[in-house]
Amino acid sequence: MNLDTTDKKLLALLQKDTKKTTKELSVKLNLSVTAVYERIKKLEREGIIDQYVALLNRTKIDKSFVVFCHIKLIQHTKEFLTTFEHQVVKLEEVLECFHVSGDYDYILKICVKDMEAYREFMVTKLTTLQHIGSTHSTFMIGEVKNTTAFTL
Repeated sequence: MNLDTTDKKLLALLQKDTKKTTKELSVKLNLSVTAVYERIKKLEREGIIDQYVALLNRTKIDKSFVVFCHIKLIQHTKEFLTTFEHQVVKLEEVLECFHVSGDYDYILKICVKDMEAYREFMVTKLTTLQHIGSTHSTFMIGEVKNTTAFTL
């Protein structure tokens, strides 16, 4: 699907605040409410808009300790990769998991309350997953940029 300038503006507005009404969006885009509604539905049908979510403040929900955990598997077989991926997606502390190239096989973004909670997670959950050869944890000191919005 080719996005025109209006689609791009609409997507930028929705990424900034998805709670805007179609009426509010129509004023900003100089379109009718119906036209905005139809564009949104088309973007949803085409899979450009994948889902709508609420972004939570990690500090207010006691999940402000952010860890990037690098995982190396013992072997790179399809079976080991598939098994690990099926297991890791079930861990609620893991917000993101990326299969990467380089020295490690996966990078996980983990959010927990504090170092003690991370240790508990490592001991009781992460290290019990099959086929992990080694882990390397990096702890966030400060957040410089955090966005979910794409520039189109």
